[in-house]
Amino acid sequence: MSPKPLYEETLPAGAMWSMRIPRHRLVRLTALDANANVSALLYRADQPLDRLNVPDTLKALHTAKLTRGHVLMSDMGLSLASIVEDTLGWHDPLAGHITREQVAAKFGGHSYQDFRNDWHRNAHDNFLVELAKHGLGLRDLVANVNVFSRVTADDAGRLAFTENHAPAGASIALRTDAEVLLILSNTPHPLAPAGEYPRARVTVTIEPTTPAAADDFCRNFRPECARALALTERHYL
Repeated sequence: MSPKPLYEETLPAGAMWSMRIPRHRLVRLTALDANANVSALLYRADQPLDRLNVPDTLKALHTAKLTRGHVLMSDMGLSLASIVEDTLGWHDPLAGHITREQVAAKFGGHSYQDFRNDWHRNAHDNFLVELAKHGLGLRDLVANVNVFSRVTADDAGRLAFTENHAPAGASIALRTDAEVLLILSNTPHPLAPAGEYPRARVTVTIEPTTPAAADDFCRNFRPECARALALTERHYL
């Protein structure tokens, strides 16, 4: 039986969210509707200059996707969080996040003045709003990951978005190995096809969990994962 959640919130389409989360928490994202996309940023809460480094994470793990077993590494090589559960097997770390101009071109320019809470939000502005709440800004905006989305590359390096990748009920769970600032934007993927603005809801649940043990799946997934976790544990001695 799963432990009682410490926190739970449902993010409607377009919502932004951030929280400073202690170590050894399980952050679960669950898509309540099909075809969700959540763009995510992570920072080390005690030193936000040390933040998610997507290129280093992908190089260390020899991957172009994220799934169970992978750790999300910081600039200093710490494990900010480990992916300990995943029902999809593929989350996008390549395509970045959608901007106001892209949203207008794909879905129409629905402004707050005309549509109030149904206006078309974008991840770029959402990220900047949430960063400002924590004393950060544009210079702190780095490469993000896109939870629930799949992007593939052909031999020429062209990226292709996979439609209908995430069914309702898809979920992923991150164990926080460091104390992190997590920023989320429930907004469309930048490569999503034009049409109706996506309206998928996503639930964020935070539960207690235990540190990575010696036989932890993520620790043993690759030697680089073990080193990142060891660096993190040394940092918090």
